[in-house]
Amino acid sequence: MLTLDPKELSIPTLHHYLLGSIGPRPIAFASTIDSKGNRNLAPFSFFNVFSANPPILIFSPARSGRTNTTKNTHDNVKDVAEVVINVVTYGMVHQMSLASSPFEAGVDEFEKAGFTPIASETIRPFRVLESPIQLECKVLEVRELGQNGGAGNLVICEVQRIHINETVLDENNFVDQQKIDLVSRMGGNWYCRAKGDSLFEVDKPITTVAVGIDALPKQIRTSKHLTGNDLGILGNLQKLPNEAEIKSILAITDTPSLSLAKELIAQNKPQQAYAVLTRVL
Repeated sequence: MLTLDPKELSIPTLHHYLLGSIGPRPIAFASTIDSKGNRNLAPFSFFNVFSANPPILIFSPARSGRTNTTKNTHDNVKDVAEVVINVVTYGMVHQMSLASSPFEAGVDEFEKAGFTPIASETIRPFRVLESPIQLECKVLEVRELGQNGGAGNLVICEVQRIHINETVLDENNFVDQQKIDLVSRMGGNWYCRAKGDSLFEVDKPITTVAVGIDALPKQIRTSKHLTGNDLGILGNLQKLPNEAEIKSILAITDTPSLSLAKELIAQNKPQQAYAVLTRVL
């Protein structure tokens, strides 16, 4: 294993390792204005949501690692403490990338990248019409983490309005992850598209207490035929089936085999899989 001390690395090298390791990262497509009313639009992948009550987003327009200059977005939110965070979808990713070009202060990226500005309801910066979700925010604080190249500047925002295009909603008026087609940043020039087979669901044990992998029988827990994910699914059971329940499950199950158990795990049927594994391991 390669072990590195960040203090011994150049900033570009450290930047490479951090961005190549931590991803995919959501993208804040930040719309701001300066004190003269000039529009600015730029993407930042040092970004996430950190609270629902109050609704808080944080993004970081870091200092340039090459020139140690601050981004126009950073300067703008210090002048006018307001920002629209527009989400980025696959259909707008190349235009968004174009907006990241280091245009001079005062240049309108809405025009350069061909986006349509629409007025916000509670703040002065404009929203991006092409983005299916736009969040109007007031800036609570700008936390500057350093004065050297590569230093981040945490822009802490509170959401005032959420605008959602109905085309990305499901029948319950919630955001449909299959419809929204979000993109995120990886290392280098790489992006990730949240679409199709790249999306999958995992049951979250947040309202129930699971038995845990340590509660599984040793022959299952230590089997070389089961992966960590296989064991995680089995360990998420709220209780292990008893012998009577195992016999009942097996009575309506195909002939027990390891391949059948793996298939049942893949289908997220841990009780049936567990019953089969008690007979084949």
